[in-house]
Order: sequence, then C-alpha cells, then structure tokens
Amino acid sequence: MKSVVEPLEGNKVKLTVEVDEQEFDRALDAAFRKIAREVRIPGFRPGKAPRRVLEARIGKDVAREEALRESLPGFYALALREADLDVIAPPEIDITSGHDSGPVAFDAVVQVRPNVAIPGYEGLQVTVPSLEVSEEDVDHQLDRLRSQFGELVIVNRPARDGDHLSIDIKAYRHEQTIEGLTADDYLYELGSESLVPQLDEELRGAKVGDIFRFNAPLPEGEEASFQVLVKEVKEKKLPDVTDDWASEASEFETVGELRADTRERLLAVKRVQAQLALREGALTALAELVAEDAPAPLVDAEVERRIQDLSQRLKAQGADLTQYLEATGQTGDHLVSEARAAAVDAVKADLALRSLADAQGIECSDADLEAEIERLSQRMGQKPAQLRRALEQADQMGAVRSDIRNSKAVKWLVDHVDVVDEEGRPVDRTQLVPSPAASADGDVAATTPSPVDEPETVESNA
Repeated sequence: MKSVVEPLEGNKVKLTVEVDEQEFDRALDAAFRKIAREVRIPGFRPGKAPRRVLEARIGKDVAREEALRESLPGFYALALREADLDVIAPPEIDITSGHDSGPVAFDAVVQVRPNVAIPGYEGLQVTVPSLEVSEEDVDHQLDRLRSQFGELVIVNRPARDGDHLSIDIKAYRHEQTIEGLTADDYLYELGSESLVPQLDEELRGAKVGDIFRFNAPLPEGEEASFQVLVKEVKEKKLPDVTDDWASEASEFETVGELRADTRERLLAVKRVQAQLALREGALTALAELVAEDAPAPLVDAEVERRIQDLSQRLKAQGADLTQYLEATGQTGDHLVSEARAAAVDAVKADLALRSLADAQGIECSDADLEAEIERLSQRMGQKPAQLRRALEQADQMGAVRSDIRNSKAVKWLVDHVDVVDEEGRPVDRTQLVPSPAASADGDVAATTPSPVDEPETVESNA
C-alpha cells in the first residue's frame, strides 16, 4: 500500500491511497468468507462454499462491494498512521479506481488539527491576588470565630441587618395556609434572605409589635400572601477578645498566638488562591494569543464532552439534566450556548499548548508514559499492563501522550510567565509555595472551630 499527502486549504489534507491487487485480494477473500456464512449454497454447509462456487452463484461484484466497504476504513487508518496525521473529523472518501477489478485507489479529504501561532508567548504577564495579610483580614476572621460564641441579647431599637428577630409568620395562598412558611416564635436573622427577599425589606427598621402584610412570589413562581408580627429584636453580642476567650475558642492560650496562627492560615489560603490564579491566568493569556478560529469539529466534541460530564455528575447525585435545568431556571439552548463558549476557550488553550510544546521541544518520553499509566492504573484499580492493553486496543495511547505533553507545556508556561499582583508589583515566586497548613487542592487544615475562609475552586480551561 502506498499513500501521498497533499495539503489543502482550511486545515484539510487529501490523502491519496493506492492498494495493490494482491493486498486487496486478501480483503476479497475475507468478503467471500463472510458471504459464505450468510448465503445457503445447496450441497455445502454454511461457510464452507468455495470462493469459485460463490463467484458463479452471486457474481464477483457483490463480494467486491463488500470488500470495499469492509476494508477501506482499515486501509485509511493504516495510511493515517504511516503519514502521522492528526485528524479531527471523519473523512470524505472517493474511490478513484478499482471499483470493478484490479488495484484499488481512493482519495480521503479530511480536516486535521491546525498548528496555531502564539506570538509573544515568552513575554506573557499574569496577575495574581495579593499575598499580603492585613490586620483587617485577621480581625475579620476572628470576628467570624467570635460570632460562634456570641450571645443574643434583647434590644429596644429598630431592627437592622445581623439582628435576630422573633416573629410569628403566616403564609397563605387562596386562604389556605402554607405549612412550610408558617410558624410562631420563629427566630429569623435579618439580612439572610433565607425565606423570601421581601421579608427582609419589610423587617428592616421594624420594632416590637409591628405587623406587616405583603405579597411576594415563591421560588416556584406562584405568589403568596404573608402576615408577620415582630415579637422581639435581639442583637448578637460578641465576646471580648481576651486571652481567656482565646483559650476557650481555640487551642491557643493567648490572643497573640491565635492571631499569629490565623495570619499564617490566611497566608496559606492566599498562596493557594494565587497558584490557582497563576495557572488559570497563564492558560487564558496563552489562549488569547490564538487568532485563528477554533475548529468546529473540536468545539463540537468538547461541547458534547462537557454536557456528558455534567450528566454523569448529576446522575451520581440522583438527578438528571431536566431536573438541573428546572432547578437553575435555564433552557437547554442556554446550557449548550454556555458550554460552547467554554469549549471554544478550552480548544484554543489546547491548540496553544501544543504549539508551545512544539516551540520548546517538549516531548512525552517512554518514562513519562509509563509513569502516567502507573498513576492511572492505581486510580482505576487496574494492573498497569491491563490498562496499557485497553488503551492500545482503544487507540488511545496517542491521546495519553498528548495529555502528558500538554501537562509539561503548562508547567513550562507557569514557570516562565511574569507574575505581578493587583498593583502591578512583581511577585516573588518563592512566596507562592503553599505552607503545610494548606493542602494541594487549597483546603485549609485549620483548628476547630476554623476562623479562616476556604478558597474558591477555580476550573481550568484545558
């Protein structure tokens, strides 16, 4: 078999394949064997009729059509491997000779993964959150801890956010009481908006004895009528920040020790957040260098992958996409539109990383591949050899190598971008290394109870 590659416009190539007659004759034999199992020939058991008998009975054309249909995908796949083409869409195949007899030749026009330009990738700058921990930051965290030890005290003044009000509340629709929204002596935190937002609006500035009536929509969309009686207004009095309180609220004996520990934990969180922002920002900046449009086949595949991933995660929680759309108030079209926008960014980031790997000579070695298979096999509970066979049979080894290469490209990128804070000041990279107080995924190993907020999760585009 011989093949020739001719570049075309639009990231397409024409792959011209020629299969000699002897090679194709083996495909004809296979076609005749298949037909022999399906066609009954008097005097022969199923599958035992010789080829010459079948040719006389059904003709050569039927077997040749079967051989062409069955063998061309294999010849095409072999030609792809020999030409080392990275195709991203199904081919358009045109048989140019060999329909009736002789050698077979065909053209396959197919779209390949483009090589994109990333001008200026060596001078990228990424902004990360400041690593400074202010006294106000520490005070805020200590106030959160103090709040857990606060005491509610009745006050004689209008209600304001943060107060806890004892109320009688009644909700009804068409004179029928709504049980879940009706209660006496209900303790409600003003500003929490945990029932309906209009309740908080009515209660701000309220005094003991005030009665309110209003209508408000419920989460499911229907409107309900409410009647509320304010019975008590309570303010949360926080304990004084003393050494006695510190020893009661934490593992530390003094306020100074507690503040120092809180500062270290806040710094650990900020380091993790900065690391996440650095990786995310570097990938975004690199992808923004790609001027070419993301190829539609890659975007479509990424959209499908994202929707399937969401569906699987919902299924694991006992839900489905329909319930998710109802709960979030989205339409299917809006969900797909959001997935497509994210997919475009992800595809551009992937293409940019491949170009970066090419530019820097980054490769996936056999040792890298073995280590990745070992890691994956442990995570999946399989033997490495078993996983390798499965990947080879599914023709996924190339994808694994590409993922490893991209991961190494991400590391190179993160190591080489300029890092600044929100004020534009250079950031010392050694300060981004998390302390032992923060885990790899950004969780904080805080004392109990913890006075430190955990960082938000950042999802990468690649």
